[in-house]
Amino acid sequence: MLRTLLLAASFAAFVSAGLPLDQSSARAEQMTCREAAKLKFPGDWKSRAAYRKSCKAAWRAHKLNPQPLPPRA
Repeated sequence: MLRTLLLAASFAAFVSAGLPLDQSSARAEQMTCREAAKLKFPGDWKSRAAYRKSCKAAWRAHKLNPQPLPPRA
């Protein structure tokens, strides 16, 4: 019984160490402006278009003049 408990605890620690805790941030780095707009405004196409336009403008501004990220605390 104790052996099974230790084996299960070690397996759970091993699995949790390999998985990122915050998976939404990993997906946000790969998400396009169109996908982000669809998630934010699922039923309103006008708001989606405006959001996508502002997102692309912000992306272009960052691409032309990248700012370094602040250091993590």
